[in-house]
Amino acid sequence: MDATLERMPALFLSHGAPPLADDPVWPGQLAAWAAALPRPTAILMVSAHWEEAPLALGATDTVPLVHDFWGFPEHYYRVRYPAPGAPGLAASVRALLQAPGMPVRDVPGRGLDHGAYVPLVEMFPDARLPVLQISLPTLEPRRLMDIGRRLAPLRDEGVLIVGSGFFTHNLAALRHADAGVPGWSAEFDDWGHRALLGRDVDALLDFEHAAPAGRLAHPRTEHFAPLFVTLGAADAAGDLDGGRSVIDGFWMGLAKRSVQFG
Repeated sequence: MDATLERMPALFLSHGAPPLADDPVWPGQLAAWAAALPRPTAILMVSAHWEEAPLALGATDTVPLVHDFWGFPEHYYRVRYPAPGAPGLAASVRALLQAPGMPVRDVPGRGLDHGAYVPLVEMFPDARLPVLQISLPTLEPRRLMDIGRRLAPLRDEGVLIVGSGFFTHNLAALRHADAGVPGWSAEFDDWGHRALLGRDVDALLDFEHAAPAGRLAHPRTEHFAPLFVTLGAADAAGDLDGGRSVIDGFWMGLAKRSVQFG
């Protein structure tokens, strides 16, 4: 399938840990989602696992992946995803983002981390699409929405903007919970789903106070933060009314809700 220059959707996905590949359901959901999308010209990833300020651009040539996890079986560290670099996309991102008070720097040796490559392996397994990852320069939701708005024109160039996080994420609380879905995870997921359906961006921005168990679902903001980049890219294009959940349910007690705008 050839790449397209039609406006691409903006996505937020819950990315999973490396064992996602062994789940009986989730990889197929991601693959089906990708198959239903227009073919992108390139992919711009914002992952919960790269926080760096000022905003940084990852490698624009193919470099080894960042296996940024510990204690897993050896075969998870042998995964490869040799996607082409995206120097042209990097130049476009610099042009859109670089401004007084918003510097952009290059980190040419920084490969894709597991928040980027784990879902991409399932969605685009041929690794033929150029991929660029950028860092989260802040965890402040309103500033991240502004970054998303600035990046929105890329969608008209066929670029798929993907915020990769997790709709709920508290591993410490899971270790002390019974089997099944903890109440805080289910309650936050339901609240977040309703906020997205109602286009209640103000509530989402203030999730720490507006959501039930907001700080239990996200003791740090980093796994929810990529959603705000996606929301900004959708808002700038007038797509917030067209948002929908593509994947829902839970994985090891965490909400894997993933959404598409446009």
